[in-house]
Amino acid sequence: MERSDNKHSVITVAICFLIAVIEGLDIQAAGIAAAGIREAFGLDSSQLGVFFSAGILGLLPGALIGGRYSDRIGRKKVLIWSVAVFALFTLCTVWVNSFNSLLLVRFLAGAGLGAAMPNLITLASEAVKPENRGRAVGLMYCGMPVGAAILSYIASLDFGSDWKNIFYLGGLLPIIVLPIMIKFLPESREFLKAQNTTQTTTATTQGSFKDLFNSQNLMRTCLISVSYFFTLMVVYIMLSWLPSLFMELGFSRKEGSTAQFFFMMSATVGTIVLGMLTDRWKKAYVIILMYGGILAGLFCLNAASSLTQMYLASALVGAFVIGCQGVLYAFGSIVYPTEVRATGVGMASAVGRVGAMLGPTIAGQLLAAGFGAAGVISAAIPCIVISAVFMLILVRRLQTSA
Repeated sequence: MERSDNKHSVITVAICFLIAVIEGLDIQAAGIAAAGIREAFGLDSSQLGVFFSAGILGLLPGALIGGRYSDRIGRKKVLIWSVAVFALFTLCTVWVNSFNSLLLVRFLAGAGLGAAMPNLITLASEAVKPENRGRAVGLMYCGMPVGAAILSYIASLDFGSDWKNIFYLGGLLPIIVLPIMIKFLPESREFLKAQNTTQTTTATTQGSFKDLFNSQNLMRTCLISVSYFFTLMVVYIMLSWLPSLFMELGFSRKEGSTAQFFFMMSATVGTIVLGMLTDRWKKAYVIILMYGGILAGLFCLNAASSLTQMYLASALVGAFVIGCQGVLYAFGSIVYPTEVRATGVGMASAVGRVGAMLGPTIAGQLLAAGFGAAGVISAAIPCIVISAVFMLILVRRLQTSA
């Protein structure tokens, strides 16, 4: 029985890891293809910020719908449909011929990816014992920076010189993964158990949005959602604008891409380590470590004066910014019970996506207004402080109610 459980866990986390790799490819795709898209469509910095935000905006309704239906019809079904939608509209990106149609297909691709994320988190967390959920989500979500690092490397080759190739790759890979998901991905046993309980007792165990705001979950939902909002705002500023910020500071495009590669490679390690610490340490210590690390990285980016210092600062920011996002997803799976877990994670993710959408747009406006890279980095610091405070309050409330 234990061997069967281990096999179930390994297969689930491995397939979810593959989907997270594809998410990383897509997140990085916008930044890498930005120069080619700017030239092809004649965009300025402000319009480029809107382009970055279009896909992120799609993540918002996607996360809400994906999480909600996951608690109704199953994690596996919703994940398969989500990946299929994402693949279709990512391929459509290369065939559009106007700025508005470009924004539309990026929005719809983002919706597919947004619907996938609550299911990835929920499947990974429910595939293991409760005491191992942080590790499982960390191992799954480290696929995101791995995918982004892979695309950063590909972009340095001749293949990456044409922006359309980036989206061909991003659309075809999920199509290849779909049959693997259909054949090998197991449904969550916790979901099946909850569903069987529903059928046996004729009670409604499937959660709804209103359950997130009952007396037990209201403060949890508010606290984790605000933290998601400000953390993802900073995450997506870094993901979308880091190479451009390097160029604003006087470095070359190639050096900016190299910084992004260091950012993503360290993010892979940070996501795994912080996920493991979430299971082993007191939660408050993990919160203090990861937000303290982000602040240290942002200060180092502002203060660095040489290329080596910039690379080190990028690695420091990457380890904690992306690792922090993985920990927040793990917290979402810990905060909510099975019957509303995907709905709760979807809600928090959707609120976070509002921050993620606003972040690159605000950064673009700051750059267009002449504040420069230092102004963008400084604007991110208060967001991190607010996120840390709200997460510490949430941890304290969880401990009190335990």
